[in-house]
Amino acid sequence: MEQERIVGDFHTILSEGEVWKMGGFPLPDGSFWEYREPDAVVIVRNGMLYVRAPLSRQHNQVQILDNAKHMYYSVEDVKVPEAGEVSFELQIRARSQGTVPGDLYDGYVSLNLLDFSTGAALDFFASNDKYASVYAVLPFPGVEVPPSDKTRYFCIFKEDTNFKPREFNTYKITYNRAQDEVIFYVNGEEVRRQQQVPVKFNQFTIALGIMTEKDLTPEGSVSVHGQTVIGEWSPVKVTIKE
Repeated sequence: MEQERIVGDFHTILSEGEVWKMGGFPLPDGSFWEYREPDAVVIVRNGMLYVRAPLSRQHNQVQILDNAKHMYYSVEDVKVPEAGEVSFELQIRARSQGTVPGDLYDGYVSLNLLDFSTGAALDFFASNDKYASVYAVLPFPGVEVPPSDKTRYFCIFKEDTNFKPREFNTYKITYNRAQDEVIFYVNGEEVRRQQQVPVKFNQFTIALGIMTEKDLTPEGSVSVHGQTVIGEWSPVKVTIKE
């Protein structure tokens, strides 16, 4: 049996909590760190989401809070079938100004599939001239990652350039829980297959973001230096096969 649905309705993007909400994490002091750039320009046109964000947000102590600058979470999670597979497919265009050429992590556009029950994440990152598939288990603030007799926290990036720079590309991630396998596709071509995944994903929050990935230094964040990132996303097609 195959089920398909579209997660989009970007015309509701300002009605936060209806289909999409601003991403972020609660902090130990009871406050909430929100992934929102104050000067971001948000446009919804022809069913597509466009965000132009001059980067300014930084966090000097927590890497995960420094990385994402402007991000939307889906209000509803997608449950992973016990048997069969779930796939997520969309188009993304990434363009930027003031970023370092060839340095994907200086400013990029993202699709993030986040499982807050395990700390696991499957992502695509795209910049002016490069993209990466990402497979990770992360110490998200407030999330209890299950103990492991192997490496508990990790983030494995795989970069490539076989895509259309600064144009729309089609990205797809497929996860099979029974087979512990993840497959990444770009423009219909398989670009990565991750087998023997050590964590069972239970559910995915879909996240659409503008991000950097610059390691914190002893002096704090170095992720912002006047760059602007422009992201465009189509609605996300979710397909469940059981």
